[in-house]
Amino acid sequence: MGYEESSRATGTSRRGSRRERRRERRPLRMLVVGIGVLALVGVIALGGYAFYLQRTVENNLEREDLNATQDSVVTISPDTFGGTQPGDDDSTDDDIDDSGLEGDGDIDEDAPPIVGEDGQPIEVTQSEFSATTPARPESSGEAMNFLIVGTDSRDLSQERGRSDVIVLMHISDERDRVDLIHFPRDLFVPIPGTGGSSKINAAYSYGGAPLLVQTLQPLIDVPIDHVVLVNFESFRAMTDAVGGVDVQVAEASPGFPQGVMHMDGDTGLEFVRERYALSQGDISRGQRQQAFIKGLMQKALSSETLTNPARVARFVDAATTNLTVDADLEVSRMRDLGFAMRSVRGDDIHFETAPWTGISDHPVAGSIVLLADDQMDSLSTHLREDTMESYVDEVSPRQGFGG
Repeated sequence: MGYEESSRATGTSRRGSRRERRRERRPLRMLVVGIGVLALVGVIALGGYAFYLQRTVENNLEREDLNATQDSVVTISPDTFGGTQPGDDDSTDDDIDDSGLEGDGDIDEDAPPIVGEDGQPIEVTQSEFSATTPARPESSGEAMNFLIVGTDSRDLSQERGRSDVIVLMHISDERDRVDLIHFPRDLFVPIPGTGGSSKINAAYSYGGAPLLVQTLQPLIDVPIDHVVLVNFESFRAMTDAVGGVDVQVAEASPGFPQGVMHMDGDTGLEFVRERYALSQGDISRGQRQQAFIKGLMQKALSSETLTNPARVARFVDAATTNLTVDADLEVSRMRDLGFAMRSVRGDDIHFETAPWTGISDHPVAGSIVLLADDQMDSLSTHLREDTMESYVDEVSPRQGFGG
């Protein structure tokens, strides 16, 4: 499934036993009837607002055709919304947003090249194909899968932007567990409809969220129920709405010493965008994003926040102002899901990285992350059977680049 060159670096009894393991959880108080399943740059508010805030959410949300369900048409349009191909002259040489913060440091804004089986680049032209969707396994019950895409676009009607963050959110059938699986944007995978392979974020560059859905589903072999797009401004606003968050810095970098650090929105953006000063590059950046998500979740789900209606209102407004969801995700569905997950707390949120074996210099695609095929099959099995509580990844390198 992945590029093979050398690198640098169950049933009733299962559900019954899970119920026996579930611990008692305290009920929510005051106005809050749901909890937040958050993911922008890893963080988003999915549910978790009082009923009186429903109008705010309805007014803030934007809706687009983001998903790609069975037999729907997926359009590949590489030159739309600012997506350029390698060699084009209109790419930019900086990555500075309106706040003056530097982005991830990339100077090449071209869409990643598509590579054929012969190792040569493929020129991608506008085309269409019919989407396919994996069958929903009976063993998964009513488990749900959301694709969370963090984009640097400020206006999706004007530009598609880049998919700097790709996270699969798996919500268990019993609504008592959430798994957030980070897919490194440089993961080298087949891109449907192009005749070749590339970095996974190329799918978004060439065909937006629908093509990214079609790229991801064959890897996980479960249907993606809904798609959510968030941008960096929402990340900043949510952080500030809860008064900043405490984040565990596992690996130091300039300005970020190892240990627990309190961060506001601007500081958090710097923290989650860094990769060049980290030991595993984009992999380490993904782990930083997960650490920040955890800190934000803990603050958003704390009694300090949940018992403060004004803070809840600010947080929900911030979380949904820069939020775009697929056309089928209704606010009432979000509210009901949030209510069903009202007992979820920080310890019920789990983080994984899509399995990988190393990082390689591809002669055409550049630096790529190599997929661990067998371990990916294991992850897929646990997603299909809704047994993520027993998933273990002993393949992905814990330090360096693997190989």
